[in-house]
Amino acid sequence: MMVDKDLLSIQEARALIRSARTALTYFLDIGQEKVDSIIKAITDAAVSNAENLAKMAVEETGFGKWQDKKAKNMLASDKLYHHIKDMKTIGVINEDKEKKIIEVATPAGVIAAVIPSTNPTSTTIYKAMISLKSGNAVVFSPHPSAKKCIGETVEIIRSALKSQGAPEELVSVMSFPSIEGTNELMKETDLIIATGGPAMVKAAYSSGTPALGVGAGNVPAFIERSADVDSAIDKIFVSKTFDNGTVCASEQAIITERVIAEKVKSSLIAKGGYFLEGEKLKQVKKVMERPNGAMNPDIVGRDAAFIAAKAGIEIPAGTRLLVSDEKGVGPRFPFSKEKLTALIGFYTVENWEEGCEMCFDLLKNGGIGHSLVIHSNNEEVIRQFGLKKPVSRMLVNTPSSQGAVGITTGLAPSFTLGCGAVGGSSTSDNVGPQHLFNIRRVAYDLDNMSCAAPKETDSPVDIKLITELVLDQIKKINIA
Repeated sequence: MMVDKDLLSIQEARALIRSARTALTYFLDIGQEKVDSIIKAITDAAVSNAENLAKMAVEETGFGKWQDKKAKNMLASDKLYHHIKDMKTIGVINEDKEKKIIEVATPAGVIAAVIPSTNPTSTTIYKAMISLKSGNAVVFSPHPSAKKCIGETVEIIRSALKSQGAPEELVSVMSFPSIEGTNELMKETDLIIATGGPAMVKAAYSSGTPALGVGAGNVPAFIERSADVDSAIDKIFVSKTFDNGTVCASEQAIITERVIAEKVKSSLIAKGGYFLEGEKLKQVKKVMERPNGAMNPDIVGRDAAFIAAKAGIEIPAGTRLLVSDEKGVGPRFPFSKEKLTALIGFYTVENWEEGCEMCFDLLKNGGIGHSLVIHSNNEEVIRQFGLKKPVSRMLVNTPSSQGAVGITTGLAPSFTLGCGAVGGSSTSDNVGPQHLFNIRRVAYDLDNMSCAAPKETDSPVDIKLITELVLDQIKKINIA
């Protein structure tokens, strides 16, 4: 008998959710110490398998470089562990004796976690870690083109759970992923962590279930005249070529002042940048996008040589980035959009004020609320950018990919980068365990003032006096 795949996927989602809810009762009988030992076991297992999982991801998806995917796996496990290991997430997490308030963490429940094909194994590790750390179960919906490596990652995590005596059903993955099944998963769980394309994130927010989602990245990199140009270009290469540009926080355009533009171009060329012109530029533009203007998935996560071959052009040996000296911003200028591959736009402006506006235009074109990087030694210019740019991460003198996810900066290690309300996200944070539980506040009376109604034999109530007393107490509470 033939079985409809969409119905099978929906049924599987429901079954996994039921099993996860049953497994959640395990967290009722354990405390923070046991949860932390589980997280440590998962970390150790992920670190031990970081390289194998990275190679599996590249082999299955064709995206990126396994060495960089290994680094992502290490960020999602070891670096994340050291960031969250002392975080209180179970039971009483804070007690304010002065204000007489006790704060109790209450887990969200069963979390739906959608996993993209660009960062499949690292995102799976990361979402499992933050979900379990905060006392939740998690069900993964894998991108179909990365189903095998995501499934293997989940099996490694489940084995770590079993070694700790915890139910494996706390973490599970759909083996029959589909749009219908994923929609059912998002509808029936308690919270969604959505990482992926705009359509998927929109579906998460439209599901009726609370969601933590991300927006598209289109990161401008402004090189201001006071910057160390060679250092700035080195860092842009380190970031943009990291896993062949698959990180949504990777630089998409370089903006620089005319007074240093030739120096910036010379450094860019010397380090492996190749400026496309004429027919070669036309040919590359043909393979950059689909007819509807969307990014061409065939070149996502690919290196410069692959793109050149697909476009049918020759480029110098050793070319690391293909660059276009772009003239505008918008639908007719493909280098002004997000390009998760070895392509980058180049813009020249007269001064930092014009550079500030150009960055804003690029962000409005795609990527508003996400991230921006500036290379400068002028603190006043840096401050002006920080005050004015509609981004959640303003990165200074650092590779954007690594800086945004917390490798080269003090930001929280994360593979879900919120874009705030301006970017259509419910948070502007790097999402972590603290976003996956609510806080129940137990609040005691502060002054024992009686609010009981007066008896008939009592003296007449002075309404004005009582009002003044109440307002005075409210004022004291607000000040405290």
